[in-house]
Amino acid sequence: MTDTTLPAAAGLGVFERWLSVWVALAIGTGMLLGNFFPGLFSILASLQVASVNLPVAVLIWAMVYPMMVGVDFGSLKQVGDKPKGLVVTLVVNWLIKPFTMAALGVLFFEYVFAGLIPPDDAQAYLAGVILLGAAPCTAMVFVWSNLTRGDATYTLVQVSVNDVIMVFAFAPIVAFLLGVTDITVPWDTLLLSVGLYVLLPLVAGYATRRRLVAKAGEAAVDAFKARVQPFSILGLLLTVVLLFGFQGEVILDRPLIIALIAVPLLIQSYGIFFLAYGAARAWGIPFNVAAPCAMIGTSNFFELAVAVAISLFGLGSGAALATVVGVLVEVPVMLSLVAFANRTQHWFPK
Repeated sequence: MTDTTLPAAAGLGVFERWLSVWVALAIGTGMLLGNFFPGLFSILASLQVASVNLPVAVLIWAMVYPMMVGVDFGSLKQVGDKPKGLVVTLVVNWLIKPFTMAALGVLFFEYVFAGLIPPDDAQAYLAGVILLGAAPCTAMVFVWSNLTRGDATYTLVQVSVNDVIMVFAFAPIVAFLLGVTDITVPWDTLLLSVGLYVLLPLVAGYATRRRLVAKAGEAAVDAFKARVQPFSILGLLLTVVLLFGFQGEVILDRPLIIALIAVPLLIQSYGIFFLAYGAARAWGIPFNVAAPCAMIGTSNFFELAVAVAISLFGLGSGAALATVVGVLVEVPVMLSLVAFANRTQHWFPK
């Protein structure tokens, strides 16, 4: 795993600075538990509504909630005064990312890896990475934003705008790139995910913030966020354990295929981040907006991608496997980018 130990200069706590170590341990723990206790993880995997796994949803909620406490609704009206971050996010996420992901998929699965993967499997993996590329992040970006001390209010606006666009743009883009016209978007999955990962923690965070500000002002909000931050990181680690536990047997049984699928996903993730991050730097966007706006497109709405892959191609399909590989590579990749962003924040205006 890439060394993503976060620097002390970033203003993070000791636990957060060594987050990459804890994540590596969580990955190993998840794979071991998934192989030794497959029945337990099968039960946990079956606890889902509209293809949204409920244990994972609860843990993601725990991660997002502290970030939502920092959202200042009084500042929402000022977001329009700084539109550059939104422009970068929307252009990269919807005009660039889906198409570069499709292009990389074609390059690797139809040409570079042509002698290693049967043609039918290659097409299935291509479909999976296309589904990932067309679904920018909804929930986990709040975690990455928080680790870079991103503007909580602005991040919420960026995610909300992306969610609205996704409702209208996801199906047409995927249909175009897959060359079919009968894409069925699982609307219950999409709407339930937005409700669980954005609306519910937002309401809870707003209620908490109001109570804290009424009691002791903004200082109380900062103190509360500092107290609950370790629980947010714990939620991330337990999420990693679950995700790798669910797929532990697959990873050990098919390591070469996992590695091959990961190659275009890794290139896409780093490429999209540096494109957005570089555009934000060139445009003079403040760091607390630039870092989240680069990470929204880099991270993926994997719940939606996995659900669509299963509904279109089946649970055991190559497309479903490719979307799951996207989940597996995301945490290490995003941690490395969080570390990079924290080390380069001096590139941006305050």
